[in-house]
Amino acid sequence: MLANPLASPEGIEDLDGWTLHRLRHSALTHDAEGGTSTPMLLARSRHASVRSLERYARPGVDAVARHVAERDSAARRRR
Repeated sequence: MLANPLASPEGIEDLDGWTLHRLRHSALTHDAEGGTSTPMLLARSRHASVRSLERYARPGVDAVARHVAERDSAARRRR
């Protein structure tokens, strides 16, 4: 469950360790794993450089493997 952005600080105590900062990391990572382009990630995160964005958007191993497999022309021809 995501936090209500209008909630008071006392109202977000039940986030089970999730802070707004961690939610930001999570959202950017999910967007990156879903194929969102780097320019769009930069715009959404309001980062000025890819280097600073790298600390936020960290796709997992499975997402990277899926991305590579989807773009492997040899694998597509074998299907």
